[in-house]
Amino acid sequence: MTRRSAIGVGALGLAAITAFGAPFVPSAFAAAGYPSWPDVQAAKANEAAKAAEVAKIQGLIQSLNDEVARTQAEAQKASDLFYEAQQKFFEAAHHADDLQQQADAESTKATDAANKAGRVAAQLYRNGGDDTSLELFFAGSAATADDLLARLGTMDKLIERNQGVYADAVTARNSAQSLSDQAVVARDARDKLQQEAEAAMVKAQEAASAAQAALDAQTANLATLEAQLAALNDKTAKTIAEYQTGVEIDRKAKEAAAAAAKAEADRLAQEAANGGGGGGGGGGGGGNGGGVVGSGWARPSSGWRSSGYGPRYVQCGNGYCSSGFHEGVDLAAGCGAGIYAASAGVVTYAGYNGGYGNYVRIDHGGGVGTGYGHIRPGGIFVGYGQRVSAGQLIASEGNTGNSFGCHCHFEVYINGRTTDPVGFMAARGISV
Repeated sequence: MTRRSAIGVGALGLAAITAFGAPFVPSAFAAAGYPSWPDVQAAKANEAAKAAEVAKIQGLIQSLNDEVARTQAEAQKASDLFYEAQQKFFEAAHHADDLQQQADAESTKATDAANKAGRVAAQLYRNGGDDTSLELFFAGSAATADDLLARLGTMDKLIERNQGVYADAVTARNSAQSLSDQAVVARDARDKLQQEAEAAMVKAQEAASAAQAALDAQTANLATLEAQLAALNDKTAKTIAEYQTGVEIDRKAKEAAAAAAKAEADRLAQEAANGGGGGGGGGGGGGNGGGVVGSGWARPSSGWRSSGYGPRYVQCGNGYCSSGFHEGVDLAAGCGAGIYAASAGVVTYAGYNGGYGNYVRIDHGGGVGTGYGHIRPGGIFVGYGQRVSAGQLIASEGNTGNSFGCHCHFEVYINGRTTDPVGFMAARGISV
């Protein structure tokens, strides 16, 4: 049951059917095992029945409250596990990349050292009048260090007179091989952590959905149960009348809140249609949030870029510290400002995500995805599994999670791994 349907259930006290004031109650309420108003009326006439009905209603109310608390605690735990698994995967991916870069550099060094040893060997044999020197000279441009070192290792003159040159080449080759082996192990660990992060995301989304369902059930039924309990403990129809008045007030308040939310969403959508309330967005300066360009991509926020991608200074405050590597870019347009889908796709996560706070993730297909963090409470406008279009309003900026001010933390994923959004979006005609 959604929040919108819960608002409809909240209007169940509008028509009094009897002088006692029993309102209409949807069949879903009775089907769930909740007492009807006629049950309450009948119980009031008998003290034993009344006591039993009071106990039943009190148990139902407690059950609703317990279920909300339980599912919210489970959702919080699951979201924290998702965040931790996600960060471990990102760290492992960077570690594997660093090792591979070192291995590639050492491999180049090993090949250069082997070629140097080959040139030395060619010169030695040339000076010695050996016709094989020409062959060895050309062998000095071998594609791999292993091939050349295998030949050079059998040459007595090189070993005797230039042992250091040959030893350096062997050392560089061994170092390159060792780093390559470490990189393979690191990639295997990275891939395992990626699978764990993806599984944790699924569990977190399921927990978030269960928590929302419990909250919706509480919202839909708690007011009626509490009114029925009050009616059983009251010998007049005053309680029912007050309940009906309260429901009407609550209905009007919810309608006003919904109208305000719609007006805000319309304002943000109009802002996007008008170019995001800013300039052209050049150099990360902001503007054009939600504006779709020819590539089919859109700027996710009108905010200016307050923090870039990559290593950064660790900032601490509010009981936590920022990470030493920033996996995305921060776009600050102000609290409540619109956040827009960077491209068309399907929502694969919508809920809380540890340090990201309220977070939305979208799969755009082809291994490409985007993430949007630090969304304000109540500021997620899309749901899991929903298909969205480029530039669609999906959320509004906030300060949830590990954040030091209202902004949108925007990430781009290639096969699950983050990449610099600045270059990625620039290739698609968008400046962030």
